[in-house]
Amino acid sequence: MNLGITGGLGCGKTTAAMLFEKKGFRRLDADVLVREQVLTAPDVREALKAHFGPSIFVSDNVVNRRVLAASVFADEAELRWLEGLIHPRVFKLWRGALEADPSGNWAVEIPLLFERNLENWFDFIICVACDPDQQLVRLEQRGLNRALAGQRISKQLPLARKIELADFVLWNSGSAEFLEAQIDRLVSVLSPTAVPAPQAGSPSKTQT
Repeated sequence: MNLGITGGLGCGKTTAAMLFEKKGFRRLDADVLVREQVLTAPDVREALKAHFGPSIFVSDNVVNRRVLAASVFADEAELRWLEGLIHPRVFKLWRGALEADPSGNWAVEIPLLFERNLENWFDFIICVACDPDQQLVRLEQRGLNRALAGQRISKQLPLARKIELADFVLWNSGSAEFLEAQIDRLVSVLSPTAVPAPQAGSPSKTQT
């Protein structure tokens, strides 16, 4: 079973994916693949250096992701160029992992799943969502001011539309326990033998 996990920036996609991993799924994080494999590839580093100059790097040819993000999120053309460089490579990586173990249960975290029309790769799409104000607070806690957070959110498909397109929604404005209870319920629905069914009265906001 392949689950695609998406949602709004700062809504808790990684937390949800880690909980699925706790339930026995194999987890892939597209952002981690970008950070650890794509941005470290010599051809990608050379392309970035040629396009943005040496200031895009810190020591040892490590890409300064904060500087890179500031450059591309302020310029739509630059963002499109970077996506054209990065996205085919990260797609190849997670697609290869899924194809190497087609019988496995996978939870794949892809922020731009709908934006890149990747739905057909997954049996079910799960959107992780939360209250917009809480979303901004979480992004501020990561070091983004509200203006930058709003700028980055605006580059994605609106959260309301992602909710409409998803097969299931996990609401992550409550406690960690509340999110895990929803995932327990969802896993039991998708794979009845995977986890014990929640006790009667357990909270769940998983939606279809």
